[in-house]
Amino acid sequence: MSRKRAATEEEAAGDVDALYQLPLPEFTAARNTLASRLRKSGRAEEAEAVKGLQKPPISAWTVNQLFWKHRAAFEKLLEAGQKFRTAQAAQLNGRGTDIRGPLEARREALADLSRRAAEVLRNASHSPSPDVMRRVTTTLEALATYDGLPDAPRPGRLSDDVDPPGFETLAALVPRVGEGATTGPSRVLPFQQAPPKKKTRGSKGDPKEQEREREAERKAQLAAAKAAVQQGEHTLRDARKHAEQAETQLKKAAARAKESERDLREIEKEKTAIDKRYEKAAADAESSRQEARAVAERAEAAAESVEDAERELEKARRELTALS
Repeated sequence: MSRKRAATEEEAAGDVDALYQLPLPEFTAARNTLASRLRKSGRAEEAEAVKGLQKPPISAWTVNQLFWKHRAAFEKLLEAGQKFRTAQAAQLNGRGTDIRGPLEARREALADLSRRAAEVLRNASHSPSPDVMRRVTTTLEALATYDGLPDAPRPGRLSDDVDPPGFETLAALVPRVGEGATTGPSRVLPFQQAPPKKKTRGSKGDPKEQEREREAERKAQLAAAKAAVQQGEHTLRDARKHAEQAETQLKKAAARAKESERDLREIEKEKTAIDKRYEKAAADAESSRQEARAVAERAEAAAESVEDAERELEKARRELTALS
């Protein structure tokens, strides 16, 4: 591959990564713009691939934001999930490994990311409802289980929620009879149903050996089922916890809304009373102005009458003097 082509593909991958970091309402328009740009530059195949990218639901979008914006906490969950799988496989293989420590570490990492997820949702003006938080938590648990597999969902580019592993996937963690001990994180978690176990040549025709193999298989499936139940109980507890928190927040919000409505009614009453007092004062002021104008007119007329009377008196005095 030429350096130019490698740089081009790296740039395209960066553009796709950028799509999943955008606010959710901007995804579709940005995707279409990117596809159009690629098509105009002669990269029709890449444009078609980009055009087919689906807008993720709010829960998957939230998990993508955790990957891009809280990478250290996200990697901590994946690492904790890997250590838990290693301890689980070792325990099921018969070694006395303490699984509680890795399980608790995974729970703490998951709880930390759940808190960050609620914050991401609120900062983006989305509600961290119990249903959304449940789907976020389920996807995070699934990613921690599937991490490292070749066909695992790619964190940061999720277009949908990731389902938790099924029974067959969990059962695949259990080492088969005669297999070597697991020395590292399990890499045998397939998304498809685990293939049936093949019989060895030594067990063919030996009823006792076959019975031992069936018993070992049954114990392995039982252990995997117990692990699935344990994980399901943990998920249920977290979901109930989020539901209780949401209910508490709802009650507080309802109380605040009720108090605000009461304050609003009081203010409206005060405003109505003030408006009435204002109207009365305005009416009184207008009446006083009209009365003042009338009094002023009467005073002016009286003053004119005084002036007329003074002139007449002066005239009479002059005539009296003349006659005397």
